[in-house]
Amino acid sequence: MGNNILIADDAAFMRMKLSKLLSENNYNVVAEAENGKVAVEKHKEFKPDLTIVDITMPVMDGIQAITEIKKVDANAKIIVCSAMGQQNMVIQAIKAGAKDYVLKPFQPARVLGAVKKQIG
Repeated sequence: MGNNILIADDAAFMRMKLSKLLSENNYNVVAEAENGKVAVEKHKEFKPDLTIVDITMPVMDGIQAITEIKKVDANAKIIVCSAMGQQNMVIQAIKAGAKDYVLKPFQPARVLGAVKKQIG
């Protein structure tokens, strides 16, 4: 199984933290996106094994991005990141096709567990 990951989050420090954590654990971050629209474009371009998407982003939010990614890649594996108190949005994201979710501020072990469950 591949280990190429796309990270979509509007906060640069969150992308950096996730990227560092994943890289240190032998995952390959192939691309980063600062909003949902860019995430969809990068997903088409890089065809990652897993996409980690923030729910709240400008231009196109995470739920719309998941919906669009699923249109072009029905088998896409997506984990959604959300802040506390966004339960309704997490449910929407799962319905849109996300396989799992991680709450922010994230616990490294929880992120790695979710990633491992999806792509080994």
